[in-house]
Amino acid sequence: MEFEKLSAPSLHELFVQQLEHMILSGKLKTGEKLPTERQLAQSMQVSRAVVNGGLAELERKGFVQIKPRVGAFVADYRRTGTLETLISIMNYNGGHLRDEEIRSILEVRIALDCFAVQLCIDHMEDEDLDLLLEKVELIRQAATDTDAALAAFEFQHELAFLSKNTLIPLIFHSFRVPVLALWERFCSLYGKEALYKNNYTLWSYLQRRDQKGALKWIEDSIGESIHGSREIYYH
Repeated sequence: MEFEKLSAPSLHELFVQQLEHMILSGKLKTGEKLPTERQLAQSMQVSRAVVNGGLAELERKGFVQIKPRVGAFVADYRRTGTLETLISIMNYNGGHLRDEEIRSILEVRIALDCFAVQLCIDHMEDEDLDLLLEKVELIRQAATDTDAALAAFEFQHELAFLSKNTLIPLIFHSFRVPVLALWERFCSLYGKEALYKNNYTLWSYLQRRDQKGALKWIEDSIGESIHGSREIYYH
């Protein structure tokens, strides 16, 4: 058995992590002005370069707003954040998403999957369906919940790609980390077979070119994880 090399976080990563945690915990409030870069460097015992680079990353993630010649302020990350912000929230919560974030991701999934089906179902070739079935079968054959979640993601991403809409697969792939976490959570609660059946049933509708049935199945099956008998919240 091979083990991966362990490596300690860099000062840059530790700086960003500490500021993120202070913002997410509420120790730093929205709109609050941060100390100057010099003051942060002195109090945290890091270089100005670490602080400067860290603040730039925090701004990109939506946690901080930098106003030239004025200073850095804590931003409302729910308004200014990105998917990187969502991943930071997951890490802060021990790898878990909060209920509202789980619900929101699943609602977006319904919209994306339905749109992809509407675009691709009439022009799918037999080889497209064969490829999708191969990916579905990988869910059933998966040795672990992690492998099953990855296989489900690959099936859904391929479906997005077959839509021939440039943005759908890009948007879908940007949700890769939280979506994998959600399907792994689903498997841990209801088993890999349940995840397989959900995706195989969708494939069956696609094979029959039954757009109405496919759209209803997407809404019903994912809806079960939002407000039905197969919820995947952490409470």
